[in-house]
Amino acid sequence: MPLARSLSMTSLNGLPQWEDEDLPVEDLLLFEVSWEVTNKVGGIYTVIQTKAKTTADEWGENYFLVGPYFEHNVKTQVEACEPPNPAVTKAVDTMKSQGCQVFFGRWLIEGSPYVLLFDLGSAAWNLDRWKSEFWDVSNIGIPFHDQEANDAVIFGSLTAWFLKELSCQFDDKPNVIAHFHEWQAGVGLILSCSQKLPVATIFTTHATLLGRYLCAANIDFYNNLDQFDIDKEAGERQIYHRYCMERASVHCAHVFTTVSQITAIEAEHMLKRNPDVVTPNGLNIKKFSAMHEFQNLHSMYKARIQEFIRGHFYGHLDFSFEKTLFFFIAGRYEFSNKGADMFLEALSRLNFLLRVHKADVTVVVFFIMPAKTNNFNVETLKGQAVRKQLWDTAQSVKEKFGKKLYNALLKGEIPDLNKIFDRDDITVMKRAIFSTQRHCLPPVTTHNMIDDSNDPILNTIRRIGLFNNRTDRVKVILHPEFLSSTSPLLPLDYEEFVRGCHLGVFPSYYEPWGYTPAECTVMGIPSVTTNLSGFGCFMQEHVADPAAYGIYIVDRRFRSPDESCNQLTQFLYGFCQQSRRQRIIQRNRTERLSDLLDWRYLGRYYMHARHLALSRTFPDKFEMEPSAPPKTEGFRYPRPSSVPPSPSVSQHSSPHNSEGENEDEDERYDEDEEAERDRQNIKSPFSLGVLPQGMKKQHGEYRN
Repeated sequence: MPLARSLSMTSLNGLPQWEDEDLPVEDLLLFEVSWEVTNKVGGIYTVIQTKAKTTADEWGENYFLVGPYFEHNVKTQVEACEPPNPAVTKAVDTMKSQGCQVFFGRWLIEGSPYVLLFDLGSAAWNLDRWKSEFWDVSNIGIPFHDQEANDAVIFGSLTAWFLKELSCQFDDKPNVIAHFHEWQAGVGLILSCSQKLPVATIFTTHATLLGRYLCAANIDFYNNLDQFDIDKEAGERQIYHRYCMERASVHCAHVFTTVSQITAIEAEHMLKRNPDVVTPNGLNIKKFSAMHEFQNLHSMYKARIQEFIRGHFYGHLDFSFEKTLFFFIAGRYEFSNKGADMFLEALSRLNFLLRVHKADVTVVVFFIMPAKTNNFNVETLKGQAVRKQLWDTAQSVKEKFGKKLYNALLKGEIPDLNKIFDRDDITVMKRAIFSTQRHCLPPVTTHNMIDDSNDPILNTIRRIGLFNNRTDRVKVILHPEFLSSTSPLLPLDYEEFVRGCHLGVFPSYYEPWGYTPAECTVMGIPSVTTNLSGFGCFMQEHVADPAAYGIYIVDRRFRSPDESCNQLTQFLYGFCQQSRRQRIIQRNRTERLSDLLDWRYLGRYYMHARHLALSRTFPDKFEMEPSAPPKTEGFRYPRPSSVPPSPSVSQHSSPHNSEGENEDEDERYDEDEEAERDRQNIKSPFSLGVLPQGMKKQHGEYRN
């Protein structure tokens, strides 16, 4: 056996480097394969898109994304160009010469990574042959009626074909790392393994197939993880072939990763393999240059939301905007998985608490969850029309008043306020007031729902009685459509809407990661999550007191549903008790957590997975391995020593907003000092050390 090359993980551009010059670093290529490259279907698109810049910075011209070709996506997102690597060019030309259409270009996102897109339609005539070959190597049969699985076979076969053509040009040198995301890309991994291609492979599951199906069926999933008959459950849901594709991909990969600790536990039981590395999802964080600019954005977009509220609740505006809080939940309409059921129950209890304690706080809650509708309802549109009419009336009267006041002051007179309004002005204002009279309650939904009687959110609202009565301190608005700045009702994009709210609430039961609370965090908006979401587990691990930083974590794993609901209610009630000063302090802290979610730091886990794959695939050439999985010692936020983020619920019988009550505590708060201490808790990007001779780890020992 030739001497193993010494592998160092501390190169300038993030690529491994060897002491031996027989294998130049620039020959090492990274291919990331996913059905969602340039093709937005779900959350994996966000992962790949946001991570692209960090990975491209590390790998430069050696980084390629592989996905399916869809003309409508390519026309708007991809710029055609020639491959920079002659080996890639030759492999693409070979495939084209045999009738396969391959598109190469740059994806027009931050980082501008190269993309290699296969036209599945041009190769569909091979489907029967490829399904037969897939059966021969895996004994997995694909039903003809499952279009998605058939497309996965075509896509995987094309990927394996490309990798074979590519690796043939390198004379068995370890030049290729292929990272596959989810089961749709897994066929390529299985075929590469069966053909024994010299490719280091990684497989990442972002959520197990069977886990999604079981949780959607309202099964007590986490308490029965070790009791499911996996084959039976998959068969009953007619996804057995897909499950087999996913499980085979997991076991064929040199390195298996998941996105969170909670998904790692799920994968251990559903897919029968412990993940080697947990690779948390990050975001491409753009910090604001101006201090507290995000606070200014909060004020600006909050005012826009208040305008909508003025129209929606016209005739019932008996609450003060100074003491009104905006909560929201957003995401796919999965009533139980996303925790909308628990959130509504907690809102009912919160409403009771606020009414019993005669609170002057009002909570307006938005449900942004797309459902089938017949467009906007008339009452909602009328509300915005009335608001605009009142605004125009007020502007007209103000203009006349201003002219009379101006003329009186020019004459050196103090105008008689009893005469400054004439009879026409009084008449116009009275008519405006009469137009705001309303003989029905403000609607709980902004649209006409197609299946109103069977909608789970509306049925729960009927059961708990949150109908936006005057006496209710919690008001509910269901907006069953994604937000858009062109909407005639609420003309805000999602990001603008989030910035204008006070709290995002995501008490999910099944959430492998959870980008919605993460997006709230980077925008400086506090959020509620759970210990059954990847994001919640990550924050529990890295923040000593998450609530102090605006991350409220509901325990849905070790408590009964009723106890979890009570805990959520206490979080919401405690948030309502905060003074405005405390909310500002908390938003400052929340925004500082964004460093934790930056790909510049979380990219270390993907780096570790790639190095681990190289050392396992080519042990005779790569003797160096990390001595341990990436750890984050010091990569942790301690509890702030200054003012508490919220008053203790036990210390006050009713919500309070007096700034004077917290005056002594506020004096202890030093924003600059706290921010500097938090910055020191984020170390520079992790660099992997060298494993001494004879200290190689065995498969399965790398658990994060």
